[in-house]
Order: sequence, then structure tokens, then C-alpha cells
Amino acid sequence: MLDARCSMLVKGETLSYKSYRDLDIYKKSNKLAVEIHEMSLKLPNFELYEEGSQIRRSSKSVKNNIIEGFGRRRYKPEFTRFLIYSLASCDETRGHLDTLYETKSLKDTEKYEYFSEEYDHLGKMISNFIKSVESGHKTRI
Repeated sequence: MLDARCSMLVKGETLSYKSYRDLDIYKKSNKLAVEIHEMSLKLPNFELYEEGSQIRRSSKSVKNNIIEGFGRRRYKPEFTRFLIYSLASCDETRGHLDTLYETKSLKDTEKYEYFSEEYDHLGKMISNFIKSVESGHKTRI
């Protein structure tokens, strides 16, 4: 039977991930995708199928690329490639968020600032995870 854990050495300590669901970047990206989905359904009707649809897809793409990359973790370049896609989708989501706010389709400044901070933080988390994968992340299957 295959051992599907993913291990990473951090300051002399080994962390094991049995599933993508154990990853903090997945947990945060999933939470934000649900929140973006809910927020986007409250946009004006003319934005519901334009920018609203785009932001829903890009926010879900962040987590889906983490999932797909994790499934390919045995091959470090593949894992890294999908994490980079996830980071790009994170940036894309931030761009859609900016557009919605600047066009006043999203009028709630507090909500805009919350999502901006959360996606900036998520981007840093994904970048740090990519660095850890590239510099000694061990995978066992």
C-alpha cells in the first residue's frame, strides 16, 4: 500500500501532510473561495455574470490548483508548477476585486479591505510554500 504523506523539514522538525486538506494554504484558499462566492452573488445584476463570474472562477482556481498540485507531489516540478498556477489565480482574484471596487460594483470598503488583506496574505503563504517545496520539500508515496 502506498504511503501518501507529504513531508517537509522545517527547523529540524518534519511535518507530514496526509491530504491537501491539511495544508494551511488550502484551508485559507477554500474559506476565501466560499466567501468570494457569497459576496459575488450580492453584486449588481449587470456584474453577476461578468466580473462576478470571473472572480468566482479565479478564487476557486486558487484552491483547485493546490489540490491538483498535491496530487502530483511525487514529481516536484509538477507540484511547483501547480502551486505557481495557484499563486497566479490568487493575483487574478485580487485584480478582479480591485476592478469591482474601483467601478463601485463592490461598495463595501470594509469588505474590500478584508479581501485585499486576505488575498495578499494568501499570496505570501503560497510563495513561501513554493520556496519550501523547491528547497528540500520531501515527498513520500
